[in-house]
Amino acid sequence: MRVLSVVGARPQFVKAASVSRELRRDHEETLIHTGQHYDPELSRVFFEELGIPEPDYDLEVGSASHGRQTAGMMVDLEAIVEDERPDAVVVYGDTNSTLAGALVAAKAPPALVHVEAGLRSGEMTMPEEVNRVVTDHCSDLLLAPSEGAKRTLEREDVAGEVAVTGDVMYDTLLWIRDRLGGPADLAVPEEYVLATVHRAKNTDDPDRLEAILEGLRRVSKPVVFPVHPRTETALRGHGLWERAREDLRMIDPVGYVTFVSLLEGAVCVATDSGGVQKEAFYLDKPCVTLRETTEWVETVEAGWNTLVGADAGRIVESIESVGKLPPKPDLYGGGNAAGRVVDELERRWRG
Repeated sequence: MRVLSVVGARPQFVKAASVSRELRRDHEETLIHTGQHYDPELSRVFFEELGIPEPDYDLEVGSASHGRQTAGMMVDLEAIVEDERPDAVVVYGDTNSTLAGALVAAKAPPALVHVEAGLRSGEMTMPEEVNRVVTDHCSDLLLAPSEGAKRTLEREDVAGEVAVTGDVMYDTLLWIRDRLGGPADLAVPEEYVLATVHRAKNTDDPDRLEAILEGLRRVSKPVVFPVHPRTETALRGHGLWERAREDLRMIDPVGYVTFVSLLEGAVCVATDSGGVQKEAFYLDKPCVTLRETTEWVETVEAGWNTLVGADAGRIVESIESVGKLPPKPDLYGGGNAAGRVVDELERRWRG
């Protein structure tokens, strides 16, 4: 079986790491890095730490508007698909790289496989939600991380075949845990809150960004804040950079091993990232999500995740009130999702 895998952003590197490891045991994989994330600490370091093979193609698309970025990827991806003639194109998650790969594969002979299908936040103003919906309705094989995601796909009556595999990010997290050092390498406090902010809805709106900053500043425990390049640009552009530096422990972006180590050492995480919400859940850390909606609704229903939006008061209240959490349900599999992904691919192509 010949598979062409498309990745381009941090969460996709984490997901692809476990799938590539399983896939390459018996099959041929061509790996394409679109270059959507190009900062070394958001890209290259992930390949090094997670043992991801060197990309066969690096499109180096860089930063641009959604339309220009997606179109640029599609032009290059179409040529690669024509040259490589894979049996399947595998896309992950919900980024512009996902959408570009999906649209190219949907109009070409290879089957389209979506890993992490069926997630919905219900917020169609969110670019990631548009990417999810379009990709799912283009896909031939939809691999859902949970039974809830499968039910969503069934309600939407998608044309492709649906299977539940579990979450491949959990596989990678388990694989990496024995390599963890400690957050002490970054001289963090003994007790701290870990915060990440990068969603365009939060960074591009000065009022939302200021409210989030105000909430984090008012938390009683120190807040360690790895700053995404987009967030730094926004903080500087909105005149909030110096205020943030005064009250938060701001650090440069970090690689996956360091980030997981920071997360393990934190008492709580405040984030607008879908991937970090799951990583907090897997590492038994309470999560405060800086959004009004989430695609990982099961974590909220289970009592491990609280949606607070950009409300400074709710941010402070939710972080300060973190206490004993309810029993944690098994929502996304036991860490063997990558094997199930490959099993589903093999089953389809055997047929």
